[in-house]
Amino acid sequence: MVNSVLRAFAILTLLGKKGRMTLSQLCRELRIPKSTAFSILETLEKEQAVAREEETGMYSLGIRLLELGQEAQQNFELRKVASPVLQQLNREIDETVHLTVLDKDVVLYVDCYESSKRLRTYSVIGVRAPLYCTAVGKAILAFLDQDEQSRIIQRMQFQQFTPNTITNREALLKNLDEVRRKGYSVDDIEHEEGVRCVGAPIYNNKGRVCASLSISGPASRITSERIEFFAQKVLEAAQEISRRLGYRKG
Repeated sequence: MVNSVLRAFAILTLLGKKGRMTLSQLCRELRIPKSTAFSILETLEKEQAVAREEETGMYSLGIRLLELGQEAQQNFELRKVASPVLQQLNREIDETVHLTVLDKDVVLYVDCYESSKRLRTYSVIGVRAPLYCTAVGKAILAFLDQDEQSRIIQRMQFQQFTPNTITNREALLKNLDEVRRKGYSVDDIEHEEGVRCVGAPIYNNKGRVCASLSISGPASRITSERIEFFAQKVLEAAQEISRRLGYRKG
């Protein structure tokens, strides 16, 4: 365990209970040296996890924790709503099904139901992956507000994972146009050798894309000839989750 991380959590927990405290009070309660506490607080303040009042020098919890809490709550609600649909899809096709959300400029895998077959893709819950070469990533990116999409693409640093990986903005934009036209996305062995995925966007009650799901498996089973079959399944599941989240088309 990392002591500085444990102490940071102890500080945040204590501030959560007490509300506002000075550096001396925190050190006295937690029995840590002032220099150590100050260094941790300085970092937490920089990340907006704590706020310091100039007049009194007192510390309190910062706005970043509120944002993180809201994000955690949204992800929890999403998983709760999506889980039955994901399980049904997994049982129906017996391929691995993933649920993801946008996390800054990447996708974060938040839920997974694996195929029962020996040769399969495995759970990657908690793992982050690029937007430009994953079906789940492109399913979100294609349907974002155009300004937000442009900002994310401008920041991208492309890395080639396989011979099929998209490695420039022009090719990505062309691919995203196709995703919007079809309504679903394909990772055509772009992120991992031998793995093909089909993804679709999930919308919230405000009509904004908030997540995506995918069917993934060996390219020997998710063949080019069967893309339309899997696309129909993933679209039906994504539409049902969106409906349960309160989305109404139009």
